[in-house]
Amino acid sequence: MKMGTHIIAMHRSRAQARGAAASFRQRGFTLVSAIFLLVALAALGAAIVSVSTTQHRTSAQDLQGSRAYHAARAGVEWGVYQVMDPDNPTYSLPACFGNTAINLEGFAVAVSCTSQTFTEAATPVHTIVVYQLTATASGGGAVGDVNHVERQIRVLVSKCGATVGPTVVPC
Repeated sequence: MKMGTHIIAMHRSRAQARGAAASFRQRGFTLVSAIFLLVALAALGAAIVSVSTTQHRTSAQDLQGSRAYHAARAGVEWGVYQVMDPDNPTYSLPACFGNTAINLEGFAVAVSCTSQTFTEAATPVHTIVVYQLTATASGGGAVGDVNHVERQIRVLVSKCGATVGPTVVPC
């Protein structure tokens, strides 16, 4: 080997050593970058899972609230049917029914009725009964439970009857 060739070979090995050291430092930087990227992606993934879970839970509660509303509405409609009694041929003015509990598709529905009677001094005498019906539907666990839903509907219904002799006819 000639002298010039030997100097070039030494120069190359020093350059290779410097390159290897720089490469090692770059690999260390790459490792730090990769760890940072993994931590950032894991945090982003956890945030997405949290938002998705919250959205799912809220959607389920909205659905249960809607079901509770319709159960309460069914209870009120049952109560209106009881006091209006379209099948009654004598058109009498019924008294309120007692508090009633109905079980509808996982919801406990409590229906109550109160009434007030008013009389108009006309010929014939008109009797007007105003019924206040309240239906409360609840389900999904005990009060205070995260899954508990409750909806209440209150309606006023009036029925008028005119007393003509021994019978009551519609006003």
